[in-house]
Amino acid sequence: MAHALSVRRLDLYLQFDRQLSEAELAPYRDLLSRRGRGEPVAYLVGRKEFMKLDFEVTPDVLVPNPDTEVLVERAVAWARERGGGARAVRIADVGTGSGCIAVAVAHYVPEAVVWASDIDEAALAVAGRNVRTHGLADRVTLVRGDLLAPLPTALDLVCANLPYVAPGAKLAAEVVAQPAQALFADEAGAALVKRLLGEAPAKLVRGGAVFAEIDPSLQQALLGALEGYAGHRLHRDLSGHVRVLEAWTS
Repeated sequence: MAHALSVRRLDLYLQFDRQLSEAELAPYRDLLSRRGRGEPVAYLVGRKEFMKLDFEVTPDVLVPNPDTEVLVERAVAWARERGGGARAVRIADVGTGSGCIAVAVAHYVPEAVVWASDIDEAALAVAGRNVRTHGLADRVTLVRGDLLAPLPTALDLVCANLPYVAPGAKLAAEVVAQPAQALFADEAGAALVKRLLGEAPAKLVRGGAVFAEIDPSLQQALLGALEGYAGHRLHRDLSGHVRVLEAWTS
């Protein structure tokens, strides 16, 4: 209702006795109807908070998820530890979608330069607007292409929240309402993350790392794809589930 009336949520309480006209109620009823059909709230209001930053969200991109904040927090900590040298920390966000990972990392690591890639032009348009909104166009470069193909070499860190849901999986209506190409992957959800892990070492500097969001059910399949890496660790989300695979080169 606050969105439909263009007021603060607090104003709903301060103006509790305000009588609404039919012209004001009509868009509110439309939003309720769409929500009842399972459309995510972020699509209804066109925005979502992530890492304490505000992002534009449209049906062309996944809704930023709090679980992904674990990946960003780890990536930011990793980049800060390695920053302050003769050159900027070079970071890539693969499958950027709304750009939330790329923007958040660039925002919290001012010494980083970031490339954000996606295969979908509509998603990149949303990401571009978010990059400009946060004043990061000088440090975040958007590129279109498949996984790591359009990205430069000598990267320090690769971050990715790629599709990792098995085709045919039963999902909540508000998840199904999001772009299928950003949700599902072959090999029970593991195909794209496996490809990323296989391609990343050629793009990374020595000692570079990959942070990939995963489904807990995929950890064994993905640990078997770490040939060429010096080590790895797993990070859990706020619910205690394995959510992020970290792997680094020698």
